Order: sequence, then structure tokens, then C-alpha cells
Amino acid sequence: MTLESKTIYPKFNNKISMEELQSNYLPSKDEINLANSKVKGKENLYIFLINLKVFQNLHYFVDESEIPFKITRFIKSSIKIDKYKPIVPNEKTVSRYRKYIRQTLNINYNSNCIKTLVLDTVEKHEPMMENKADIFNAVLESLIRSNCELPAFSTIDKWIRSKRLQINNDLFKYISNNLTLSEKQLLDSLLVPSENNLSKFNYIKNIPKSPSLTHLKEVRDNYIYLKNIHIGKKMVSSIPSAKVDYFTSQVNPLDAAEMKDFSDDKRYTLLICFIYKSLIKTGDDLITMFIKRLGKIHNKAKDNLTKLLENQRSKEENTVNVFMQMLSKYQNWNTLEFEDKFKIFIEENGGHNKLVNDCAELTAYHNNNYYPLLSRQFKSHRSVLFEIIKLLPIKSSSKNNSLIKAIEYLLTCENRKSDFIDANVDLSFANEKWRKFVITKKGKTEVFIRKNFEICVFSCISSEFKTGDLCSELSEEYADYKNQLLSLDECKSMINEYCSEMDLPNNSKDFIETLKNQLDQKAKDVNNKAPESSELTINPNGEIVLTKRKSTRNLAKIKVFKRLFESKMPERNIVEIICMIEKMVNFTRHFGPLSGSETKFSDAQARYVLLTFGYGSNLGPTQTSKHVKGSITPREIQFTNQRHITAENLDKAINDIINKFNMLSLPTLWGDINTAAADGTKIDLYSENLLSEYHIRYGGYGGIAYHHVSDRYVALFSHFIPCGVWEAVYIIDGLLKNKSDIQPDTIHADTQGQSATVFALTHLLGIKLMPRIRNWKDLKFYKPYKESSYKHIDVLFKDTIKWDIIETHFDDLFQVILSIKAGKILPSTLLRKLNNYSKKNKLFQAFRELGNVIRTMYLLDFISDIELREKITESINKTESYNAFASWSFFGGEGVIRENNLDDQTKSVKYNDLLANILILQNTIDMENVVKQLKSEGIDVSKQDIKNLSPYLTSHIKRFGEYVIDLAGESDPINPLEINKFLK
Repeated sequence: MTLESKTIYPKFNNKISMEELQSNYLPSKDEINLANSKVKGKENLYIFLINLKVFQNLHYFVDESEIPFKITRFIKSSIKIDKYKPIVPNEKTVSRYRKYIRQTLNINYNSNCIKTLVLDTVEKHEPMMENKADIFNAVLESLIRSNCELPAFSTIDKWIRSKRLQINNDLFKYISNNLTLSEKQLLDSLLVPSENNLSKFNYIKNIPKSPSLTHLKEVRDNYIYLKNIHIGKKMVSSIPSAKVDYFTSQVNPLDAAEMKDFSDDKRYTLLICFIYKSLIKTGDDLITMFIKRLGKIHNKAKDNLTKLLENQRSKEENTVNVFMQMLSKYQNWNTLEFEDKFKIFIEENGGHNKLVNDCAELTAYHNNNYYPLLSRQFKSHRSVLFEIIKLLPIKSSSKNNSLIKAIEYLLTCENRKSDFIDANVDLSFANEKWRKFVITKKGKTEVFIRKNFEICVFSCISSEFKTGDLCSELSEEYADYKNQLLSLDECKSMINEYCSEMDLPNNSKDFIETLKNQLDQKAKDVNNKAPESSELTINPNGEIVLTKRKSTRNLAKIKVFKRLFESKMPERNIVEIICMIEKMVNFTRHFGPLSGSETKFSDAQARYVLLTFGYGSNLGPTQTSKHVKGSITPREIQFTNQRHITAENLDKAINDIINKFNMLSLPTLWGDINTAAADGTKIDLYSENLLSEYHIRYGGYGGIAYHHVSDRYVALFSHFIPCGVWEAVYIIDGLLKNKSDIQPDTIHADTQGQSATVFALTHLLGIKLMPRIRNWKDLKFYKPYKESSYKHIDVLFKDTIKWDIIETHFDDLFQVILSIKAGKILPSTLLRKLNNYSKKNKLFQAFRELGNVIRTMYLLDFISDIELREKITESINKTESYNAFASWSFFGGEGVIRENNLDDQTKSVKYNDLLANILILQNTIDMENVVKQLKSEGIDVSKQDIKNLSPYLTSHIKRFGEYVIDLAGESDPINPLEINKFLK
């Protein structure tokens, strides 16, 4: 795709509608009067007006021959000239009229001035924008804002390329000049192959595997190596972060030999950025593995406890029996012979040590306390865990430094051999169960059991990394999220405007009072409706029963109509559909070289279509090349995917498909444009993968494709996340990242799509969260006041909201929300921390309390409104149907994602979304044509008939065979169905 197609450079639309002509090209009375004051005669009037209107819309002049006939004909008609009459303008006349227009519109057309503005804009935006199209668009916006006449596209492009080249070359030179000779030699040595033909550069790029102890040590070794070669630290900090990311993205798909093709200065700059980002990523991987290893140690101890408890009955019986025998024989022992007989008795029953160990086990585990079993698993991990906490720059993200001090003390005790150490630090960071496990008495002095203290500290490090109470200075995933927020001072000036926009009170007192009144009123309304509701009953014992309404749908009739409808759908194969949609939408224009250079592919469009099919269906490069006519190799397919496609431009392509789909008529019958649902589906991965985990709910190893699906069936956004992550963490991200024309404000989900903190965040962001919660009866309902009483539903309420926590942290809550709206931080970054309980994090507690208010009001609606429950179920069912449809199109490779890199895994899911949405779009177009065909055959189709269908039709689509890419010609025009005309 050309650069021009990716920018907002003004140009004529190939298909200009009458609405566009009326709004953009119809001369006003003032404009006609202006023209008449400058020219004489109808023809000259036309010449003046055509130049004026074209300039107003394009911001530059074009020759008459380049103006679409529709526009010339329309302007001629508007001033009563024969629209077919040819008018040949005189060059001098045109030049004079354009001068008038420039003066009238106060246009800046000085070439030197415009060039300076372009270069200044590039210098301002280039550090933050590495995508060439984005920089070009920033330049265009600056020129238009400054009322400049736009130069030719090629001229602007030449100026931008020249300035960018200068900026980057100056940067490369600066970095290179500040490196010592030994540092340059070290960087060059990374690209030298060793005996096995692999360079250290390849070693750095190794992707972490499953979190076994062996793989943990490999990541540790890689981190140590990167720390040792992390050169140019100060220089990296002088490079804008966007450039560091961009330079790293250029390096990622390259091998050592390709790196050598760069100039020395550029190569050194790219390498130090790559090493810096690799160090951060490896540090994050190391912490993730640390957390997962501690989790596995705890899980293994829990499993061992379960086995012990199963085998404990005989041990209990034996121990009690020994004690009973001792008591019965004790009566016959005299004082003189007691000691000897006691020793003999003990030896006969297994000996002192065995009985003591049995008693210790029985007392240790009777409360499901598995802590004593942790040491068996911990022993093999001890040395590497100590190494990791010495390597990582760990600090506390709160004012509570008790765990940091415990870590410092732990390190001083690393080489101790004694069973006990002095109790020299505060253990307030650990719960009571841990403290009992660690603290004991030696005489009258309180001491720590050394091994137990070590296990406790390492376990708390793991849990506090998850809650965000601990952070790492060189990190992205485990950084201190507070550093990403807007300052409180910045937020205070923004709160009033935001609260006004969201219809929220702008001070803590009114905010709390409003919530109290809303919660109280909601409870009263539900209480008043409860006696009359046939779908909501409360038993005498307080149990709530929700009943369903019987369906009135005629399923037999629906099946008959569906079979008839599907029989009319034209047979197509997948590649044919992709080609048809590409000709119609041109979604591949978003793909191209990541460096921003013009593509050298002569068949770029066809190749991108091929990638959409090959990766969207999960066939992969090898099988795709075998099934397509031509000479493209698997290596060429893989190369294009690595160098031309990102998750971001896949999202842009998906948005194009969604926007075209949204122009059709049938989707308006299928659902509410303001509603979407989120749901996850497991996708299999190879188990030797850091992301891959065993999922109890789904079974097997893999990750979760978490989809946001419109109520009108089309997929809006997707994430690929680990199985162990609570899915609700990503529910808000999907809505905020969705940039299509379909912008829902209501989101449905299942149990995994909600939590108290998510309810709080969505409320403050103006999003209605309405999930289907499986075990809603287990959740607490909260009263607004202790004295509140509701006659019929009082049994529901178990606690009262702690309003003081919300009031105290009112400003902090809005600091988070305003930071999210400003794009400073993603909701998922916060929710990964706030979704894990933290007694240190007061912000978590405030969000949880606010969430308890909003969730209680929602649950009251849920139990009292059967139509709401039915709507939620219907919407979630659509998402589950989409998951099945997407899986149907993800038929290659047995549905297993082969890639081990998270970026590639994410791209696989988005490729699949792109393919699924393409099929949905073509199906919907075909369905509208089928409706017209049925009408022409005299068959009446009702709106209800169409509502019972979905675009997830597959029976007419061929998935297999030899595929031919045909992009010749133009697509057939879409003639949107006039619903009321065709449907009864």
C-alpha cells in the first residue's frame, strides 16, 4: 500500500454521494456574490467557483482535468450552466482567480514558510511518533491549522524524509560518539556466531519457556548477562521512549547477519536500545517466573496436605490408641518403675521420634495448614530465589517498608546454618497464620525459625508483586503504577469538568450522599415490587429463587426458515470472500513495512490477503504456501508477517471491517448498538511456554482469547491473556481501545467479567457493567445505613458500606480515572494490582467499597428485572456463538497456536478476528441480497424472521481446497437494504 493511502492527505472520493456534494460543493450565496464581484460571465463564474470549492475541501488547487465529473457537473447545475457543456479555462485567468481566492481566504502559500513549518512539526512530533503515516498526518494537521496551501504529497514526503533522516542520523552519531572503543567491540561481538552458528544476539532473543526450576535458572542467567552488557545507560535515557520502542521493534525480527547491514552508528544505537528493552523484559519474565514458582511450591504443598489428610485416619487411630493404652497401664505402674516402663512402652510403639512427628503432623495439619510442608519443595529453590532478590531492584510502592526491611534482614541471614535467628524485624506484612509459623520461643526469648522465615518472606514477595505493593525499578509490568498517574494537582483542575460531563457530583460529600440515596431508593423500589413479582420469591428461610419465563418462540418454524434462507446463500470459499472484501474496503492499506519505508513488494496487496487467510485460519506459513497457486515460499510469508504486520495495524484493519458492517441494515435488527458482551475462550498452546497454564475450567494448557463482541454480532476487540488471570482485568481495556464506529457504553459478561473494583472503575468511567454472575447468592448485599430496614428483602443485606473510606480517597479515585482518560495508564495495569487483595493499598480498599455500592444496586436490578436477566443471557450467548464461529475459521494446526512469543500469540488472535469479521461482513451482505431475492419470489420475510438469524452462517462456505487470489476489477456496489420496504 502507498503511504498516501494511509494518511489524511485530502483527495477526491472515488464514489461521491449526493449528500457529500450538497454539503461540500454547493456554492453559498455569499460565495456566488464574491465570485460575481471578481469575474464576468457564467463560464468565468464557474471557473472561479470550481477552484474555490475544490480548495476549500482539499486545501490545494488541482487542474480541471483531475476533478471528478460529478463535481464539475454539480457546480455547473448549481449556477444554471449546461452540466455537459465543456469549459476550457485560460491558464492566466485561472492563475489570477487563484490569487484572489488566496487573498480572500488569507491563505499562506509561501513555499519557504511552509517548508519551515513542516520541518518544525517533524522535529516536534518525530520523537513521539515513529510511524511515518502518523508524522505525515501531524504535519498535515499543522499546515491546515495554519491555513497553509498544501504542497504536493511528494514534496511534503520529501521534506519529512529528509528531516527524519537528519534527526535520526544526528542521534545515531551522538550515541556512537559517546561509546568507548571497548563498548563498541562488545556490541559487535554480540553478532559474531559461535561454534553452533548461534550468536549471543540470538541468545538474548530466546523466549522464556514454562516456569520450571531449570527454565527459571536460564532466565536468571540471561538477566545477569544483560545486566553485565547494559552499556550506554545514560544515553538510552536521552532517547525518547517512543524511539527506544521503535528501534527495538526494528531489531526484533532481524537476525545477526541482517543487523550487520546497518551503518555502524545506527547499529550501535539499535543494539543498546534492544539490550535495554531486553533487560526490562527479562526482568519482568524473571519476576513472573518467581511468582509462578512460588505458586507451584504452595500448590504442591497443598496437594501433599490433601494426600496426608487422606492417609491420616490410621495415624490418628494409632496415636489415640497409644495414648489410651498408656493411660490404662499408667494405673498399674508404681512411681519407682514408671520411667523404665514408660520408655519400654514408647519404644514398642515406634519410638519417641516417630510419635512426636506423628503428633506434630496431626496438630500442624488439623486446620488445613500446609505451611509445614513447604520446606520440602523450597529446599531445591533456595539458592536461586536468594539470587533473584539480590539481582532485582525491588522497592516498596507504599510508605510501608516492613517487607523491604525483612528482605534486607533475610539477605544478612543467607549463610546462617542455625535453626533459629533473632526476631529483628517487624512481620506486620505477613498474616497471623504466617507469624505463628515463623515465630517461636527459645526460653523466654521470641525468635524466628530461620527456614520458616525464609519461606514466609519469599512467599510475601511473590504476593506483593501481584498486588503492586512491591515494584521493580527496571520494569514495565511490575513498575510502580503510581508513577504513571497524573499528579493530584493536575487532576484537581480537571475534576469539575469531568464530573459535569459524566453527571457525577464533584465533591466527596455530595458524591457520598448521592450514592447513599441511590442505594437506599433502589432497595426500597425492589422491596416494594417483591410481593407482586412472580419471577422473584423469597422462602421463609431467606433463600431467594429466580424463575425463568417459558419461551414463546416457535423453534420448528425458525428451523424451517433458517434452512430455506441458508439454501439461498451463494457458495463461496474463504479466500474468495477475503478478496471481495479487500476490493470493497481496502483494509490491507494499514499494513506495510514497520520501518515506514515504501514496500518493495510488487504484489503487496495479494500478499497481505494471503496472510489474512493463512494466519487467520491458523494454517501457518508452510501449509498456506502449499495451498495457494504461485511461487510464494513459507519464508516469504513469515518474513512479511514479521516485518509488515503488528497487532495495532490489525486492529485498524478490523475497524475498517466493523465500520463497513455498521453501514448495513440487517444488523440494526440484531441488537443494540450501545451494548456489547465480553467472554473468553481457551486456545491451546504448547506447554513449554511462559504464558501457557493449565486451566481447570476449560481443561488443558493454553491461553485465553478474550473477545468483546457487539450485540450486533461483530467482534470489536480482543486480548490474549494467561489462563490464570481474572478476565475482568481486561474488560474495560477492550472498550477503551475499540476505535470503530460502534461504541457501546453497556457491557455484559459472565462471572469472570466482574469484581467489586471493576464495578467501581466502570461506574466512574460512565460504563454500565451488567454481568451474569453464576454464584450471585454468595456475594454480599450492602445497606446504605446500619439502621436501614426493608420488610421483604432485608434478609439479603449482610453488611453496611464503609463510606468514610470512599470519602477519604475521593481525590485518589478520580486521579486514577482521569489518568485513564488521559491515556497515561490502562485499566488492566491497575486492575492486575487492584484485583488482588492488599491490606496496604488504601486505594484498593476505596475502589472495593465503591464497587460494593454499585454491585449491590446492580444485583438488586438483576433479581427484580426478568427482562434484564434475559437480555444479559441473550447477549452473552452471542459472544459464545462468536467464539464458536471464530474457532470454526481457526481450523489449521489443530487449533494450537505455535508461537511462543506473546506479541505473535496476540497477532494470531487478531488475525482470526479479522478473518471472522470479514466472513461476518460478507455473510451479512449476502443475507441482504437473499432477503431481496425472497421478496422477488413472493415470499414474505418478517423482521422477526431476520432477528432469529445471525451472520454466523458456515454451511455455504468452503474452508478447504486450492485457493486463488483474484483482486482484479472492482467490488460490486453495496445497496443497503431498505428494511421497511422489504420486511413486514
